[in-house]
Amino acid sequence: MPAYHSSYTSKNNNLGNMALLPLKTTFRGPAPPLPNGEEMDIVDEALYFFKANVFFRTYEIKSEADRVLIYITLYITECLKKLQKCINKNQATHEMYSLAISKFDIPGDAGFPLNTVYARPNDATEADAMRQYLLQIRQETGTRLIDKVYANDGKPSKWWLCFAKKKFMDKSLSGPGQ
Repeated sequence: MPAYHSSYTSKNNNLGNMALLPLKTTFRGPAPPLPNGEEMDIVDEALYFFKANVFFRTYEIKSEADRVLIYITLYITECLKKLQKCINKNQATHEMYSLAISKFDIPGDAGFPLNTVYARPNDATEADAMRQYLLQIRQETGTRLIDKVYANDGKPSKWWLCFAKKKFMDKSLSGPGQ
């Protein structure tokens, strides 16, 4: 069974070889707003496909949007690791905010785990835009993931947290031992 890919295949603006896709978000960043009439954005897709895609050790990239989907999938795993330690939604909100704004590597940095798949930014301006875009995605993903994990009664869902130990493509955004 093949992995699920992003439905965003049209040529949009790119940062490196990552698609700059529209988001429905309140966080500031370079992502354009989602056009009227569209309900799902790339974060919704990543959350929807996460439970199926996380089991794949390899992933064929069919478009620049798939690189964004890969990043979000890896980030969701990092979020779930943090959410395992949270006892309520309020604590989870603080943890997700802290994780989103913490220092993170972008493609081209030595600590980025998928430098072979992502192109490094061409210049400092593009690197800054990429960092802002990934920050915007991280903030939005964390917020939406909290709504999924703590949806029912304010207690974390074991049906989400059971995926915290899975490694998509045998990679992790955090360094070894973290």
